[in-house]
Amino acid sequence: MQLFYQKEIHSAQIDLEQEESKHLAKVLRKVVGDEVHLTDGVGTLYTCKIVEITLKKTRLEIIQKSETPALSHHIHLAIAPTKSADRMEWMLEKITEIGFQEITFLKTQNSERVYLKPDRLEKKLISACKQSLKTQFPIINPLVNFKELLATTAQNYEEKYIAYVDENNQDHLYNLAESGKKYLVLIGPEGDFSPQEIDSAFKAGFKACSLGHSRLRTETAGLAAVHSLVLKNY
Repeated sequence: MQLFYQKEIHSAQIDLEQEESKHLAKVLRKVVGDEVHLTDGVGTLYTCKIVEITLKKTRLEIIQKSETPALSHHIHLAIAPTKSADRMEWMLEKITEIGFQEITFLKTQNSERVYLKPDRLEKKLISACKQSLKTQFPIINPLVNFKELLATTAQNYEEKYIAYVDENNQDHLYNLAESGKKYLVLIGPEGDFSPQEIDSAFKAGFKACSLGHSRLRTETAGLAAVHSLVLKNY
């Protein structure tokens, strides 16, 4: 199955955007009468029939739809962007394929970058969702100050963890986490969280966690954290 995306589907007939139409017509060589699978990104899978197709426009008719069951867990990764935007985009693509529900970018005391292009991130996420056949697209939140995240978002989570460089911290995230929970995991920049930020996180109810014996790059740590929690809920 190949999955296509169209947001805000409100009628029985759908006009695909030009980029998707061109892919259907030129690359896949679809014709009138062929079936196409489509998602709105909020959990619905549509089986559609092509009723009109050109390089610029494709009209689909919905013949069946189904809802994706809600997951018992929620993985929210809060991470300081790397100096290289490409590395963050790579991580976002991979954790989307593995499966997570929400990401927030953090501005910390040692942050290397305080801006990412939301349009590029969204394109990476949509592409990864289509590739991995996901109908429920993760949420991308804008950059937020570390202190603000602790004061607001953190209050809504059952299990809260902070990963930072500490040789004495041997408790792996996989072993600490319980399945079927709402998780919020903090990953710092290459320069790590400051001692003050770590202390503030502890006071806000976060637990220290390890992601293994190796010292990881920021984007690798984000990937490892998401993968650990997905395995816990497998």
